[in-house]
Amino acid sequence: MSFPLFSTGASRLFRLSGLVLLMAACTWAEPPANGRMAPDFHLTSLSGQEVQLSSVTQKSDVVLVVLRGYPGYQCPVCNRQVQDYVSHAQAFADAGVRVLLVYPGPAAELTERAREFASDKKLPAHFDLLLDPDYRFTLAYDLRWAAKGETAYPSTFLIDTKGMVYFTKISKSHGGRTTAVEVLEALRNHKH
Repeated sequence: MSFPLFSTGASRLFRLSGLVLLMAACTWAEPPANGRMAPDFHLTSLSGQEVQLSSVTQKSDVVLVVLRGYPGYQCPVCNRQVQDYVSHAQAFADAGVRVLLVYPGPAAELTERAREFASDKKLPAHFDLLLDPDYRFTLAYDLRWAAKGETAYPSTFLIDTKGMVYFTKISKSHGGRTTAVEVLEALRNHKH
């Protein structure tokens, strides 16, 4: 018995729908790359405010930092990285950028873990700690580190006011993080 790809009305529609679903399933997300638009997202900050990337980039460039969240402990390298950025807060303010820190993890205890992470940090007004429940953002940006005991690849993206990525650094290890000085240099180079 033969089933042509396109036969009659309803059958055609069903087969075409199946083909579209199959093609969508075979399309892999990939992290944003330099010269590409950053996929938009909505995340809630630790203070409960909704933050949408496209709304933020209408006003300023964005430093988007993806942390490891809570892989069973508060990551000491993430702590050092955020403290480094906070210690350069005035330089980020002078550069006119907003710093978005993404904290991924299972939704059940995410707010509690993020509060624990932020408890020893005084985040400036132009910094936001954003919650990524159940890795929705992390998966959409193809940054999920799916190994046992892991959460997300530590990553940094710089995004301009048009939503275009102009700096990308993704670490496939716990270290190799982008420092505040490195980000500030990339910001200066982009402005010139």
